[in-house]
Amino acid sequence: MLLSIQHVSLPIEDPVLKFLIELIIILCIPLLLNKIKVPHLLGLIIAGAVIGPNGFNVLARDSSIVVTGTTGLLYIMFLAGLEIDMGDFKKNKWKSITFSLYTFIVPFALGLIGGYYILHFSLLTSVLFASLFSSHTLIVYPMVSKLGIAKKLAVNVTVGGTMITDVLSLVVLAVVVGMSQGEVGTSFWVTLSASMLVFALVVLLLFPIIARWFFKNVEDKISQYIFVIVMIYLAALLAELAGIEAIIGAFFAGLALNRLIPHTSSLMNRVEFVGNAIFIPFFLISVGMLIDFNAFIQSWETLGVASIMLIASIGGKYAAAILTKKTFNFTDDEGRLIFGMSAASAAATLASVMVGYNIILSENEAGEPVRLLNEHVLNGSILLILVSCTISSFVSMASAQRIADADKEETAAGTGDEEEKILLAVNHEHTVEKMVNLGLLIKNKSNKDKIFALNVINEEKSESSSKNAEKLLGEAVNMGAAADVKINPITRHDNDVIAGVNNVVKEQNITDLIIGLEEEKGFSTSFIYNLYNGYLQNKHINLIIYHAVQPVSTIKKYVVLIPADAEREPGFFHCLLRIWNIGKNSGAKMSFYANDKTLDVLKSIIKKANIEAVFNAVTSWQEAENMASSLEEDEGLIILMADRGMHSYFPQMKEVPEILNKKLHNNNYLLIYPFSKIDNTVTEKRSVSNLDDFADIGKIIGRIFK
Repeated sequence: MLLSIQHVSLPIEDPVLKFLIELIIILCIPLLLNKIKVPHLLGLIIAGAVIGPNGFNVLARDSSIVVTGTTGLLYIMFLAGLEIDMGDFKKNKWKSITFSLYTFIVPFALGLIGGYYILHFSLLTSVLFASLFSSHTLIVYPMVSKLGIAKKLAVNVTVGGTMITDVLSLVVLAVVVGMSQGEVGTSFWVTLSASMLVFALVVLLLFPIIARWFFKNVEDKISQYIFVIVMIYLAALLAELAGIEAIIGAFFAGLALNRLIPHTSSLMNRVEFVGNAIFIPFFLISVGMLIDFNAFIQSWETLGVASIMLIASIGGKYAAAILTKKTFNFTDDEGRLIFGMSAASAAATLASVMVGYNIILSENEAGEPVRLLNEHVLNGSILLILVSCTISSFVSMASAQRIADADKEETAAGTGDEEEKILLAVNHEHTVEKMVNLGLLIKNKSNKDKIFALNVINEEKSESSSKNAEKLLGEAVNMGAAADVKINPITRHDNDVIAGVNNVVKEQNITDLIIGLEEEKGFSTSFIYNLYNGYLQNKHINLIIYHAVQPVSTIKKYVVLIPADAEREPGFFHCLLRIWNIGKNSGAKMSFYANDKTLDVLKSIIKKANIEAVFNAVTSWQEAENMASSLEEDEGLIILMADRGMHSYFPQMKEVPEILNKKLHNNNYLLIYPFSKIDNTVTEKRSVSNLDDFADIGKIIGRIFK
């Protein structure tokens, strides 16, 4: 082995050594560049150029590089579709469409002028040349997402616009290729339109059905992750069969699975981790391997073509970003972020260039092929990729960091002193995962280590044991770690489970207690007794009773029932934040049922913290109860319970557990009991919500729904 390494030849062919070199680059480049505040993705591209066939020829851009690089590119587009806030996207779809038109038309016009009037290309070649600058690749999206601003309107508009511009530019490619081969006619347009429509319907309608069934019936975490990868490649293949680029398929796969992979789940953490650690860096290295600096030294014509390409692409994207900023009154940093994210040209640009380069129209007198796009455009596109990715990296990260810092300052100023602490009272093995997933769903994004899992041991009554506690709590801790959240295990020996839970609540200053119901038992007689005579006696915490028959990620819609005057209770806004987090993090549609006064409060909140929701006015509790009784499969119920003491608002609410047992034993449901008393240990943030009028509703919303 040592002898073979001593006589190694370039490019290296040994698979172990090749993979080791690539991993060292992926490890070291970010560590080095982070110290000098240079985006590491730029370093990976340059490293690819240095070790690639046009550099020192250390590694060849062979099939192994291409496969992992292609996966990385598909991963970027998939993550963009997966993390997009569908509620915001629907609300702001016209903004995305407007931005896409700006960022498609302006660079296209500049490219057409440059190609036809300056470079004197044919009209067909000029149209394809111009389309190269209208698309863009979201190479900086993983880093922007890492800063926690992926749900910002500017990011949402840019991601939505990316899908549209890439589709438009690739449609132009398909049309130009067809025209160059004499195939454009009525049948061409009908076939292309029909195939794209069928593709979109299959991915957006059929994929969610398949995925929901899979996640409901397969609990193995590895199988779930492999299933996601299969969906990405299947959608990419279907896109190619439909006559469009594979990256569009990956983006649509992300949209299809958007509501089925909660943003706070362990599966989402796995998807992001593997992509950011392996596949996306490999893609950046593979892009760098295409760069050939010699081409620019040897030919002035190549530099001339490249200059026009840079002006058309970078200048056009900058103009489009300015137009978008002024049209929708974005801030300067948001405008720069839109420009930075849309400036990078890589995936669709490279695909279009390679297709155009490989189409031979004729031969010249010397017998050399006359291509639809010549080698000067090919080499110029490589320089465009390098320069555009460099500009994209620096501009995006600088503006994104300023936006993230501003958000942190606003949050620090508006959140008060309350420290969210969630306690999971785990007692049954089959409820642990469901309770952990709910805890991850309702928690605030900043809460990474304030979730507790408790098991109370009472060996005299055969209620748990040290061995059982170790098993249950270990499982909870591991599930939290998979989602990058620390769950603190607590084992407590006590004479009574309720006393043990209440003592831990006091000792740890718990704000939210989650208790899981056994799927088969539901509200048993003993549990109802313990509920009213034990857990609800602690009036200083938010109590959540959870019944789950299927994974929380597979719920399509929640019906939320809110009794009249619930907004007068001290814990109303605290509970509402939990409901909002469920909608925001799961993507499920929230259908609220309440009286007009309460709905006015909810509509004020949704203006500040958007989720996908509909509001339905009801005049009696019986109306709301009828809606709850008509739940369909894959729908859940959330009831915000009234005053926990006398049930002064609705005496019928004491009958809710019995009704749920009879009518909703096949559905997920949550009963949320708001805290009803304030003591000196509770901060102003929790007490500020107890107002008789809502003149200061904006102030409350700003504090709580950051």
